[in-house]
Amino acid sequence: MLGQQVAALIQAGVSVADALNALIDAGAALAPGVRFVPQAALPAGVAYEQFIHAEGRVPTRDNLHDFFNGLVWLHYPAAKRRFNRLQAQVIAAEGVGARRGPVRDALTLFDENGALLLAPPLLHQALAARQWGRLFVDLRPLWRQARLLILGHALLEKLVTPRKPITAHVYQAQKAMNCVADVDGWLASDLGADYLASKPFHPLPILGVPQWWPENENFCFYDDSLVFRGARTTSTINNRCA
Repeated sequence: MLGQQVAALIQAGVSVADALNALIDAGAALAPGVRFVPQAALPAGVAYEQFIHAEGRVPTRDNLHDFFNGLVWLHYPAAKRRFNRLQAQVIAAEGVGARRGPVRDALTLFDENGALLLAPPLLHQALAARQWGRLFVDLRPLWRQARLLILGHALLEKLVTPRKPITAHVYQAQKAMNCVADVDGWLASDLGADYLASKPFHPLPILGVPQWWPENENFCFYDDSLVFRGARTTSTINNRCA
């Protein structure tokens, strides 16, 4: 796996940026046109996203956050380029202010904390309605047909030390895709600035996903209203622990 290869190089004393570049240089056709550089390469006063867009170089620190960011670049280069291009366009038009604005805010949210759900329609409907009992208990067998792909590098970092409240912002895919390259191309073409400004994401407490955390095999796990918030139906999980 790419992550294991990069981690092995880092453990051998290579910087995160150089470890990521080593995989690109190995001829694996990863992240074409992108190089990872030390954070010091980012000039003072230049916005991070602007620099990446203009130079094709990603400033990278030697920490977990940027390690995971680099891995997302290697897996989803077209989508990351699309996110970066949209960020740079807004910065060029509006500058960098105290607030990012709706498009940059949505892009940052998804880039840091996003995930993509490929699933049967019933799961999409239950997630959109925050019907947690239906989503995770009544429809549990349908999760065998679902895939949850994490794109947010901050989300990956959080999952290194899992906690029940960790919540992803999920974009729901309404078409079948068979591989990461399909997902990458679809995201790069599907997400437009106006649509993103509406924040078309749904919160998902990620450790509630079947097979993602042993504790959710006991359905009492979902009774925590501080984590699983929202409207409930007559088939909810209320009183399952009574």
